[in-house]
Amino acid sequence: MTTLAFAETRARQFFALAKPRVVSLIVFTAVIGMFLAAPGIPPAEPVLFGTIGIALVAGAAAAINCLIEQNIDKLMRRTSWRPLPRGQITSGQTLAFATCVGAAGLALLYTLVNPLTMWLTLGTFVGYAIVYTVLLKPATPQNIVIGGASGAMPPVLGWAAVTGQVTPEALLLFLIIFVWTPPHFWALALYRRDDYANARLPMLPVTHGMHYTQVMIVLYTAALFAVTLLPYALRMSGLPYLVAAVVLGGMFLRHAVRVYRAYSDAHARAMFRFSITYLGALFTALLVDHYLQLVL
Repeated sequence: MTTLAFAETRARQFFALAKPRVVSLIVFTAVIGMFLAAPGIPPAEPVLFGTIGIALVAGAAAAINCLIEQNIDKLMRRTSWRPLPRGQITSGQTLAFATCVGAAGLALLYTLVNPLTMWLTLGTFVGYAIVYTVLLKPATPQNIVIGGASGAMPPVLGWAAVTGQVTPEALLLFLIIFVWTPPHFWALALYRRDDYANARLPMLPVTHGMHYTQVMIVLYTAALFAVTLLPYALRMSGLPYLVAAVVLGGMFLRHAVRVYRAYSDAHARAMFRFSITYLGALFTALLVDHYLQLVL
């Protein structure tokens, strides 16, 4: 292997440590938060450097998660391909990568965005990499519910990057993702239940059984439907968003009911995949509605 080919392979391995698909959703919701926070087009500097800084810290948190869970990842088909379980990257290299990337992201946020965004992002990093990964995930089937607070922070970070404060509107965006997280991950846990059982992780289908998990998915999805109506009820958005929220919420609820009434791994997998599309579409609807209200 040539030096260039080796460098490209190694770069791909480090990139995989940062969980780019997960980080892309984090960055997307953070950017939506930035644009919703501004009455018009937000200033370019906090958007640009806020996006880069949040992405870097999120990637560092993902790498720390991979580092801590490398032995668990070996036992799960879903994660056994990752660079650490395969021995492609060492623990020391992973720690160095996460430290450099995370420190760069925090420094960027502090110097070129604002200190509040840096501190909130650092708290999110600790919440995911330490509180969720180390304390909650191996200890309680409510790990996703409690740990979901970290995953729900990106739009708050984006809002803070543009405004320098956290407002009730930002917290409402947080609430939407917070309530979305359990049905999203429990759908995955249903069709990956054998993986979690082999790894001895107390995910809800393992500790409480399939039926209980299916019921909880329906309940949380119904709660999510109600929560997504709040932006309209509180005059944060208008009728276009309300229509989108009702249609998308109805589709999500349909998936949840199907998983409950006629379970199959294929149905759970379809719900998991749709849940990602759902969140992206919902936040896009919020953004489109925001600018429609300015025009109208």
